[in-house]
Amino acid sequence: MLIEGARALICGGASGLGAATARRLRAGGAHVLIADLDAERGTALARELNAGFTRCDVTDPGQVEAAVAAAGSGLRIAVTCAGIGWAERTAGKDGPHRVEPFHKVLEINLLGSFHLLRAAAAAMLANEPDDGGECGVIVMTASIAAFEGQIGQLAYSASKGGIVGMTLPAARDLASSRIRVCTIAPGLFDTPLLAGLPDEARAALAAKVPHPARLGAPAEYASLAAQIVENPMLNGEVVRLDGALRMPPR
Repeated sequence: MLIEGARALICGGASGLGAATARRLRAGGAHVLIADLDAERGTALARELNAGFTRCDVTDPGQVEAAVAAAGSGLRIAVTCAGIGWAERTAGKDGPHRVEPFHKVLEINLLGSFHLLRAAAAAMLANEPDDGGECGVIVMTASIAAFEGQIGQLAYSASKGGIVGMTLPAARDLASSRIRVCTIAPGLFDTPLLAGLPDEARAALAAKVPHPARLGAPAEYASLAAQIVENPMLNGEVVRLDGALRMPPR
């Protein structure tokens, strides 16, 4: 699918991987709408890119549907990057894993992705096929924690594993409507999730990556998202973007 001229919606697009994706798609000529809870950052980025912004809480399906509607008729690209992390063991000296944070992580990471997936797909059903015979592309964001969750990543790994699990059935559901679905599973990336760590901790994480031995750049995620949009044979796939990293238990 051509990026130039396409309408694109990025949930969680005000910072990190989402902001990089907004930049990449806008540079490719897409009409971009950034959806995010952070109105200050989102508005500033939209102004910089000559794009649109709408405030959106991905845990609210109505707000996600409104964001899809705000993107305008003919939405062809949807990317979901909104997510949070959480660290807590299944059980420990303080008792079992707390229920509320587990639900919150699933609500934002997994249900937030589902809300965009369903709403964007429904909108794309109305599209006429482009010259390549396509009506839309949806890109979701998982994590290598879906496959190698570390100690304390019960909630996070469950949420990202759910996104991985949705990818193939969604692609199969939508294949007859000429809509593709893929998921990117990043490794260790230089995003706001890691920004609060001390420099020594960030350097130690980067050293775990076989090659290149550094944290991934958000622009590299954005590049892969754009390649998924442009390559019609990428469908129903979860693509690891991790520099050959396989996470140890801790």
